[in-house]
Amino acid sequence: MPESIEIQLKKGALELCVLALLSQHDSYAYEIASRLSDAIGMGEGTIYPLMRRLQNDGLVETYLVESSAGPPRKYYRLTEAGRSSFTNQKAAWSSFSGAVQDILGGAK
Repeated sequence: MPESIEIQLKKGALELCVLALLSQHDSYAYEIASRLSDAIGMGEGTIYPLMRRLQNDGLVETYLVESSAGPPRKYYRLTEAGRSSFTNQKAAWSSFSGAVQDILGGAK
């Protein structure tokens, strides 16, 4: 059975959403996963592979922060390339979603 449109839309917007969250402040993967789960119902299992890919692509970098409640947490922050990618993706999303909204507005 093909994936539902909702799942496809979530997968397509996931990287943009992660970059948007990191543009607001540095964060660790579980916090990002929790925010995405609350906001768009995206599962935690999809975040960790994406975070590795974003790091391998040079869009994010990591650093450790000591935690009083356990081992150090790995925090992610945007690199300059990540900020540039976010700006470009945000513009592309705005253009695309606006065009879709125009089409939907004219549909009966």
